[in-house]
Amino acid sequence: MSHCGPRSRFWTHSVLVIATLWIVGAGAGCSSSHGSDLAGDVCKKSDTCGALSGVTVSQCKDLIDRALGAMSSPARAAAEKEYNRCLGLADCQGFEACVTGVMEGSSGTGGGTGSGGSGGGSGSGGSATGGKGAAGGNVAGNGGGSGTGSGGTSTGGKDASGGVGGAGGAGTGGSAPGGSSAATELVTSGPNAYWMKGEATKVSSGTADVNVDPGTKYQLWGGFGGCFNEMGWDALSVLSADEIATAMTLLFDAQNGANLNYGRLPIGASDYSMSWYTLDETAGDYSMSAFTIARDREKLIPFIKAALKVKPDLHLWGSPWVVPSWMMDGSNMKSDAQTLGAHALYFARFVEEYGKEGLKIEAVHPQNEPGYARVHWTQANLINFMKTYLGPTLAQRTPTTEIWCGTMSKDPDDTNIAKAVAMDAEALKYVKGFGVQWNLQAVVNTLAAKAPVMQTEHRCGNYNFESPYWDKSRYSASKPQNDHLYGEESWQLIRDWIVSGVNSYSAWNMVLDTVGKSLDNWPQNALLVVDRSTKKLTATPAYYVFRHFSHFIAVNATRVGTTGSNDALAFKNPDGSVVVHVYNKGAASKKTTVGIGSALSQSLYQFDVPSHGWATLRIAP
Repeated sequence: MSHCGPRSRFWTHSVLVIATLWIVGAGAGCSSSHGSDLAGDVCKKSDTCGALSGVTVSQCKDLIDRALGAMSSPARAAAEKEYNRCLGLADCQGFEACVTGVMEGSSGTGGGTGSGGSGGGSGSGGSATGGKGAAGGNVAGNGGGSGTGSGGTSTGGKDASGGVGGAGGAGTGGSAPGGSSAATELVTSGPNAYWMKGEATKVSSGTADVNVDPGTKYQLWGGFGGCFNEMGWDALSVLSADEIATAMTLLFDAQNGANLNYGRLPIGASDYSMSWYTLDETAGDYSMSAFTIARDREKLIPFIKAALKVKPDLHLWGSPWVVPSWMMDGSNMKSDAQTLGAHALYFARFVEEYGKEGLKIEAVHPQNEPGYARVHWTQANLINFMKTYLGPTLAQRTPTTEIWCGTMSKDPDDTNIAKAVAMDAEALKYVKGFGVQWNLQAVVNTLAAKAPVMQTEHRCGNYNFESPYWDKSRYSASKPQNDHLYGEESWQLIRDWIVSGVNSYSAWNMVLDTVGKSLDNWPQNALLVVDRSTKKLTATPAYYVFRHFSHFIAVNATRVGTTGSNDALAFKNPDGSVVVHVYNKGAASKKTTVGIGSALSQSLYQFDVPSHGWATLRIAP
């Protein structure tokens, strides 16, 4: 059974609230009349999450049934709707916060008062301030605002069920991202048990399995991100507005989600657009008079704007997969001055038109995977384009937009392009960083000596070729796996790239449906998956891998030294907290001791890492 630490005490309080409600209610002897055993399902999952303390599953079920029976029909329908929503959440933290909110608000008079974590910012527990009400409190409430949050607001709560978000900072102290005063915070994930709150024990003696030396410093960290694509928004469109908001919270919210802070955009179509297109297919339109982002307004821009509601300071950058067909000679990009000048203007118009939509494009990368792409660039042509055409054009028309040499993927073709740019003083007058993915890990150290390096695309999973941490026999032509093994693969890939020296890391598709096929008919994984038939949103194991990193590592954190295990990473955040990530590839749970400090003066922390799982430990400053 999983243990969720201090939350269990608050859970007991919530169940007692229910008991009080049905005792004083007129219908205390009634039971819920829904078709399925909703109360039983809630209580069984609560028990699985280790959230029942001093209450059996049977007692819990009886209390919920009696509370529902005591409500008016509209109030009960609203409460049952929220309970069903809670059951759809995969992680225990989000599920507990959701059910706690329903329990506290089940009287129909508003949410209960949830004490938020100290230092998390005052505000209403279930409101957009305390509990990020865009998700209706279903995933919110872990950390919340400081002081007592009043749930049941029009943002946090819904309908007659009151403050579904009323647990904005459930329990006293909340979680560290919301402002915990606790010295340590531990979250673990293993097969079928993701984002579990645990406890680390400070011990006075022993030998550390992982040694963390904050004095050994490596690269500065910029953050994590993902790519916006049409197919992602199309999948989300089958869900309710509340569930779409939940997805945005899971991806972008700092307290109750993965806290992604970079967003990649395709300039024109990517292989996860609904069809191939560019932004100007009028042949010979060198002045870009026919340029339009009308297609982007259908699915791409709504996706971006939904994310910005949760993360207003999201860093947006773009790259093209394809270019207007008239700019190409067969599969090759033309190299004449008129075409290259028009293409530079194509980028400027993209930045300008998105600006009119209120979307600031901070950087562009001139071509996705020039060595592999439908548009083939020679090394000389691409470098000449960046320093002779794109650089001067953007400097004149959109001077705040940076150019990065990206996104480089094929070795040795793209490796040679990136290395040549790094050695070209004229190119570096315009190029401010490097975007690399897939096969360019080995060149990161070389490029990092010249400018920041962004890992621009996490491997998509389900390969019909050999790949690190992957068994080729698992490939499926019909659908991706989105399973725990891909989660383990993802942890190791992120670890490898961070150790190589990148300054940020981006997922590929943030959202897809369960089939996940690209325009090239390759089924690929995603962080969140939508089942179109059941209209259910699921966070995949890979999502929790990203969240373990991105939730705890702050922008401008510094990677610090670790020894003793290759399956560990550590960062020191700007606030002085130390974050340690550990992976256990073994078949049994492993008791792990982490030592923080120098060899002569260590603080030792001990905790269990699940088999085939990972853990994140945060030590407060």
